[in-house]
Amino acid sequence: MVAASTMSMVKVKNDYMPDSALRYLWISAVIIGLDQITKLIAESQLPLHQTVNVIPYFDWYLTYNSGAAFSFLADAGGWQRWFFTIASVVISVVILIWIKKLEKHDNLTAISLCMILGGAIGNLIDRIYLGHVIDYIQVWLGSYPWPAFNIADAAISVGAAVLIISSFVNPQKTAEADNGS
Repeated sequence: MVAASTMSMVKVKNDYMPDSALRYLWISAVIIGLDQITKLIAESQLPLHQTVNVIPYFDWYLTYNSGAAFSFLADAGGWQRWFFTIASVVISVVILIWIKKLEKHDNLTAISLCMILGGAIGNLIDRIYLGHVIDYIQVWLGSYPWPAFNIADAAISVGAAVLIISSFVNPQKTAEADNGS
C-alpha cells in the first residue's frame, strides 16, 4: 500500500515538472523580470547621457538604443524598430521550438537557449512599447568605453557563450545531430 502511494506521488510530481528541456523556461522568466525591473529603476534614477561612476571601469550610463547591438542601424530612420521587432519575435519562436525539441538531458544547451530567449524577449518588450531599448550599464576597456548595455544584452551574450561551449562538451553528440543520426 505504501509503495503504491509513493508511486502515485512520484507520478503527480512528474505531471507538474515537464520531462523536457522546457523545465528551464523559468530562467527566461527571471531574466525578463530582472531586465524590466532594472530598466525601470535606471530610467527613474539615472540622468540621460550622463556618466555615474560606480567603481573604476564600471559606470551607470542611461541611453536609448533604437538599433541593434552596439547601436547598429540606430540612425536608420525608424524602419529598424519594426525590422528588429519582427526579427526578435521570429528568433524567439525558433529558440522556443529548439528548446522544446532538445532531449531532456541536454541541460547546458537548454539553459543557454533560455538565457538567450529571456534576453531577446526583455529587449523585445522595450522595442514594442518604447520604440527603443533602454541601456544603462557601461564598462571600460582601459580608456575605451564599451557600448552601454543591459541585463537582457548580458543574458544574450552569456547564453551565446555557453551555447558555444556546450557544443564542445560533447562534440560527438553534436556531430551525430548534424548528420541526422
